[in-house]
Amino acid sequence: MTIERKRETWVDWLRISACFLVMMVHSTEPFYLGGDGTFILTRADAFWASLFDSFARACVPLFVVASSYLQFPLHYSTGEFFRRRAVRILVPFILWTIVYALIWGEPAANFRDLLFNFNYAAGHLWFVYMLIGLYLLMPLLSPWAEKVGRRELLFFMGLCFLTMFIPFVREAGMYGKEVCIFGPGGIPMQAPYPLWGEASWNSFGILYYFSGFIGYLLLGLYLRRFTPEMSWGRTLAIALPCWIAGFGICFGGFLRRVFATAGGFSPESFTDPSNSYFPVGGDCGLAAIWETPWTYCSIGVLLLTIGWILVFRKFNSSGGFYDKVVLPVSRASYGMYLMHMIALAFFSATFRTSMGIGADGCLGVMTTPVEILLTAVCSYVTTALICVPLQKIPVVGKWIVG
Repeated sequence: MTIERKRETWVDWLRISACFLVMMVHSTEPFYLGGDGTFILTRADAFWASLFDSFARACVPLFVVASSYLQFPLHYSTGEFFRRRAVRILVPFILWTIVYALIWGEPAANFRDLLFNFNYAAGHLWFVYMLIGLYLLMPLLSPWAEKVGRRELLFFMGLCFLTMFIPFVREAGMYGKEVCIFGPGGIPMQAPYPLWGEASWNSFGILYYFSGFIGYLLLGLYLRRFTPEMSWGRTLAIALPCWIAGFGICFGGFLRRVFATAGGFSPESFTDPSNSYFPVGGDCGLAAIWETPWTYCSIGVLLLTIGWILVFRKFNSSGGFYDKVVLPVSRASYGMYLMHMIALAFFSATFRTSMGIGADGCLGVMTTPVEILLTAVCSYVTTALICVPLQKIPVVGKWIVG
């Protein structure tokens, strides 16, 4: 049986904003990723990269919470739910996967590799694999979600909350330890500092099944079931401390790691070149260490997400702008996500070529933030102008845009 729910207008405001934040994250990447894996040209670029990426890092969890809020527990039969998700999510994903496989890299190698994973040249497609995994899990958990009480839900959310510290625990424990090799399904991978039952023969520790994006799935359920409407004053009293704390963890954590690589972290490092060494860079492993505070399933990003969500829940306004701009862009946001890397690659290269890079750019130290914002805004507007009309085409529009 299908149960219709009234439209939650705040979710549309959240979607259009989260979509822009995704593009801001990807517009920032050229300023700290490059060379053998990671490369930052100047101290100022380190600051700007950390500022913009930390501000936008909750983008993916926001999408997950929105999906959970609207879809979980299921209000369709399982078959109907999968049919709708296949048309909305899977068909456009397959189409754009083929497009990226053809235009970036070696098509033959790309199609061969697609048997096992997404095309790494279009790395943003990882999100769809994760989302499909959550959709496969929703029917299993829905009977429980319909009956769960507040205290019981908080308990399981608490377990998920604990896993948000794991990236930092691993990082703290890896120094002076030998690297342990283990892998799910027999796939070997490096895992510094195995935790709570993990070993070379077992990668599934005690909190494994509560880790990952399932925590955001439960957060969306909690918001729908147990979070009442709050005044702006109470909303900001909770949201602002969460957001500021989350931003501080992400911003300071990334910057501290970069400056540690560059010769030391201190206030003088920002003003005295003799106290740090730029440009700085290394392989992909170094990039992963720098990005530890930005891990989507980590405490800083969780706090950012909570802050954003509570504020967006107050955006219940509708009217002409909502009907003509917000709603159409929200409906096309999935297609914008799938398509945006093509536009973003073009605009990023164009602005970096025309404006220069780093302190030698046409705007000095302000060149980098202007390029990031221009790339994000131009990519967003371009994809919106393409996807909104496409989405309105009967049948074909849903195949392309979702």
